[in-house]
Amino acid sequence: MMKMRTRRALALVGSAVALSVALTGCSAINSILGGGSGDADRDEDTGQVTESANIDIFSLKLGDCKMESPSGLIEDADVVPCDQPHDEEVYYEITMDDGEFSEEAVDAASQECIGDAYTTFVGITYDESALEVFPITPTKDTWDGYDDRIVQCVIVDPAGQTTGSLKGAAR
Repeated sequence: MMKMRTRRALALVGSAVALSVALTGCSAINSILGGGSGDADRDEDTGQVTESANIDIFSLKLGDCKMESPSGLIEDADVVPCDQPHDEEVYYEITMDDGEFSEEAVDAASQECIGDAYTTFVGITYDESALEVFPITPTKDTWDGYDDRIVQCVIVDPAGQTTGSLKGAAR
């Protein structure tokens, strides 16, 4: 079991690095192309998305459900109400301290995605679960240019789309 846990944890760190690399060139492209269309329509009381929309990645919020990014680059997001079929759900956020950007610090913060936050959300530990996780992390460009300090933890069912939240899924 320990061997699997180590491999999965390393895969999570690898994902953070891959996403950081994928995002690094996006800010310049995003400025040219315009990126997403701001934020989605949301319920005033709950903040939940009420209709499908393409939003700027910085408008993605805790509790949002979204479709997988076809390009693998994350500069915008196709969000949907969570009661509709979707690929991914933002289940936890970590706000990093100000200071110089550090890949090591981002990777360390990303580990929280598979710790107590995961167990609390899903109902079982990450090692016991069939579900997968990846972080959306700040890059040097977004850290310096947009004061981006948020690591978002995203949960995915490798078996396919889900309907409703994975909160309490215990699988």
